[in-house]
Amino acid sequence: LIANRGEIAVRIARTARDLGIRSIAIYSEADAGALHTQVADEAYALPGNSAADTYMNIPTLLDIAVRAGADAIHPGYGFLSENADFARAVAEAGLTWIGPSPESIELLGDKIAARRVAEEVGAPLAPGTSDPIDDWQEARAFAEEHGLPIAIKAAYGGGGRGLKVVENLEDIEAAFNSAGREAKEAFGRAECYVEKFLTHPRHVEAQILADTHGNVAVLGTRDCSTQRRFQKLIEEAPAPALSDEQRTGIHEGARAICAKVGYTGAGTVEYIVSEDGTISFLEVNTRVQVEHPVTEQITGTDIIKEQLRIASGEPMSCADRAPFSPAGHAMEFRINAEDPQHGFRPCPGTITKFEAPAGPGVRVESYVRTGSRISPYYDSLVAKLVVYGQDREEALARGRRALDEFVIEGIETTIAFHRRVLDNAMFCSGDVTTDFIETQMGDVL
Repeated sequence: LIANRGEIAVRIARTARDLGIRSIAIYSEADAGALHTQVADEAYALPGNSAADTYMNIPTLLDIAVRAGADAIHPGYGFLSENADFARAVAEAGLTWIGPSPESIELLGDKIAARRVAEEVGAPLAPGTSDPIDDWQEARAFAEEHGLPIAIKAAYGGGGRGLKVVENLEDIEAAFNSAGREAKEAFGRAECYVEKFLTHPRHVEAQILADTHGNVAVLGTRDCSTQRRFQKLIEEAPAPALSDEQRTGIHEGARAICAKVGYTGAGTVEYIVSEDGTISFLEVNTRVQVEHPVTEQITGTDIIKEQLRIASGEPMSCADRAPFSPAGHAMEFRINAEDPQHGFRPCPGTITKFEAPAGPGVRVESYVRTGSRISPYYDSLVAKLVVYGQDREEALARGRRALDEFVIEGIETTIAFHRRVLDNAMFCSGDVTTDFIETQMGDVL
């Protein structure tokens, strides 16, 4: 059973079909007739529309899985994919969870505990507190010792919520209180920690696969620096502008963290790389990432297929190819139903025309067609455009061609925004930091 919707549900169903595995889709009222329900072998309705009532309703999902005769559940990304209680409930229902153990999810989902693991294995790490801080004065003391700016972060958060960057000592008290409030509202827990904030950083991550036979493989790096408010818009692999020493540190740190906790399945170890070259462990995402196709393109590995193999107890088929030597360069452009000229405002509605690009080095992952309706209830991702070239220059050229060919009418999308990004000299040089959109693309926002 695929406990998800949209393009990732389509992708999982197609891989299952390739392997001769029966796939079972679920769908909310708003998703009735959606592509993932047609690609899967069977489909079951979920009453309601909100995520809480449908794709995150654990009792209903388990009931359908049992009634449909499923023996495993793939959570995709988002929704319940990093929910340890769901993973545990799946196992208790006698089903196989396609992902890491509940214990690994809980440990690595606790940012402070994950930071301790990184410290223990010697992964690259910026100065920070090993335990939650109790009051703002501890944050001030840390800033006085290590210097400004500092980042106050929710211990159980993500996506930028419960994160405050402080550049002045007098702002620490208000930032600490604000981060705690946001964390409590978003995640139910207010604990925060503090670490040195790395200025003008790049967001670099390492793709991990680990099986139950002791194999842990790093499938290379990705750069996800082109983002807005911590939401990624463009990803590429391998990450450009890294020295061999930096790349080795990222790879070995990721491998050591996952080996230390007995991780299994697909996962992503994320880092921040500052302008002075400092590398710092950020977090581990205990699921498949939206941007996994760029890694597949440069390694020839089907990550969803490997997830299924690992969950069934088989060794991953790519274990004998580690360490990986990436071939070529790939980029992914997230095509969202958003209006970049109005603050990336969501733009639900009906797609009156959908024409996807094709040709050498072009791959499109989507769940929509002409006539599809984009619902206001869920994430705004409509499609992922993935391009591949023998080098970054060819990938850029194919990206331009594919974006020019891509036609979506009836709703606003980020296609034109991506075209403008590929006209930017800084982006084309590979010199992109996480503030790129705010500092370089303001004319299109």
